[in-house]
Amino acid sequence: MKQIWIIATGGPEKLILREAPELEPKNGELRIRVRAIGINFADILARKGLYPDAPKLPAVVGYEVSGTVDAVGPRADPAWTGKEVFALTRFGGYADTVVVPETRVFEKPASLSFEKAAAIPVNYLTAWQLLVVMGALKRDETVLIHNAGSGVGLAAIDIARHIGATIYGTASARKHGFLKQRGLHEAIDYTTLDWAREVARLTQGRGVELVTDPLGGSEWRKSYRALRHTGRLGVFGASMMTKSRLPGPLKLLKVGLVMPWFNPVALMNRNRSVFGVNLGHLWHETPKIEAWMKALVDGVNAGWVRPHVDRTFPLAQAGDAHTYIESRKSTGKVILVT
Repeated sequence: MKQIWIIATGGPEKLILREAPELEPKNGELRIRVRAIGINFADILARKGLYPDAPKLPAVVGYEVSGTVDAVGPRADPAWTGKEVFALTRFGGYADTVVVPETRVFEKPASLSFEKAAAIPVNYLTAWQLLVVMGALKRDETVLIHNAGSGVGLAAIDIARHIGATIYGTASARKHGFLKQRGLHEAIDYTTLDWAREVARLTQGRGVELVTDPLGGSEWRKSYRALRHTGRLGVFGASMMTKSRLPGPLKLLKVGLVMPWFNPVALMNRNRSVFGVNLGHLWHETPKIEAWMKALVDGVNAGWVRPHVDRTFPLAQAGDAHTYIESRKSTGKVILVT
């Protein structure tokens, strides 16, 4: 089998294709011959040495795949054999073969290609947790989605559109037309405008009920201030640290120093809330993940979950895929194919 290894911290050249021994499923596991692999920003942070949850390097990363089950381990349902599936992988996903616990495998809807199926697990589960589970977004409320053109951003637009909310989003101007076609009501060019002022203008100074923010640093403070009374801020990343020119872990320090501290008394007095989302820390909540995924698969079948794949790269060109994502050229998901 083939795997992409991060051999050391650094640039995309640190991603190396290697041969590995064949995997065999153990108790309760399924083996999947992988057809498509979702790339996430966490993979890029892991390569740069900025992702605390990543395995010690050298390592194979990757959180999501799609493909066909070709072997079933003891105590797993043999009916999985031959089925087309998509799955969550706790690392090891950058490979043409993976072994995954049965509880993290889901049957692929026939309407989806393998590439689109691999675009669902991380992005849509994260967006569902942000908007539905913890964000409690309601019809006729207003949500601000930062990085609206990202994989999580597009998933959030799908979910907010289904709920019936008013949707604002930040993105560079070249993505605005596409995002409005997807359901965004107002697109804000964060590269030329102060997005906070635009939100205040659009809401007549009231603010929005929900902000989803993967930016981190001082942007969290601005997002908090953009909330209406009873508003909720959902944080799920700190992409701003990749812009720092400081070496290695010092990037984390710079971002940490400008992060806001949320005082419980101030939260009470302002009738606001702040919550965090990290799907990688929910592996033990199997029933929740299964329930959320069922709702999303139902959404695929009903037509309102619409994963968008921007571009695919062969597995051996994983470094090129990372470079493409870091150039901020992508809209939606970038996928590796085997």
